[in-house]
Amino acid sequence: MAKDKYKAVWVSHSSISDFLQCPKAYYLKNVYKDPNTGNKIKIITPALSLGLVVHNVIESLSQLPVDKRFQTPLLQKFNREWQKVSGKRGGFTDSDQEKEYKDRGERMIQKVVKNPGPVGGLAVKIQMDLPHFWLSEEDEIILCGKVDWLEYLPDTDSVNIIDFKTSRNKEEESSLQLPIYLLLVENCQKRAVEKASYWYLETEDEPSEVKLPESEEAKSEVLRIAQKIKLARQLEMYDCPEGEKGCRVCQDLQRVLNGEGELVGQDEYGADVYVLPSNRQQEEENREGVVL
Repeated sequence: MAKDKYKAVWVSHSSISDFLQCPKAYYLKNVYKDPNTGNKIKIITPALSLGLVVHNVIESLSQLPVDKRFQTPLLQKFNREWQKVSGKRGGFTDSDQEKEYKDRGERMIQKVVKNPGPVGGLAVKIQMDLPHFWLSEEDEIILCGKVDWLEYLPDTDSVNIIDFKTSRNKEEESSLQLPIYLLLVENCQKRAVEKASYWYLETEDEPSEVKLPESEEAKSEVLRIAQKIKLARQLEMYDCPEGEKGCRVCQDLQRVLNGEGELVGQDEYGADVYVLPSNRQQEEENREGVVL
């Protein structure tokens, strides 16, 4: 008998990262719903808005044939997407801050226009709105997530996983992002994964290849953490590692619950989006711990 995916625990790179940083933050981002609206909550920051817009512009190209990808100027697409995050909706405190981030985004898009590399070549598009598969039917755990780009390699009928980075920081070797992307690509489409790359759009003109993780090791590690997440949900135990005072990851979300945030809209998944009246947004830029 087929398992009911609606009763399963769904995990992704972002939710696993939340849990590893702080179980309380995981709860507030991925489980808690505002009793007044029935929606999840989210805090928007300039760094998140920048990543979201650049990602949306580039990702949209994979849906088009190669000869039509650049018919509409990318900066025109960028400006159209930017309007969705302009002002408080994007977490910007003033016009100067917004201009700084928008200028950064424009430079990234211009870099892709001048040096399209794999973006100008054949791509594989996974035919699922949200790629997902049963990480463990026995444990009733589903792994889900979107991969930025799958470059098609015709000589070997395989793919290159490409992740676009808008952060100035390099991805840590211990990151589970590539292991999770590898598992998703292997299980959600038929071609073998030949290689993987990061493209740091602010500092590099082309993607940089990185070592692929071993598939079985990746599955074992991701499943181990996913099982911990499922147990925490069953026991309803989401303790912050720094105790009741909270850590930097969960404190801001708690401030939203305390009524300190300003509601500025909803995201594409229906979550209530808030900004906080403080300088924490600048701290987020300095950390740039969350990128797309």
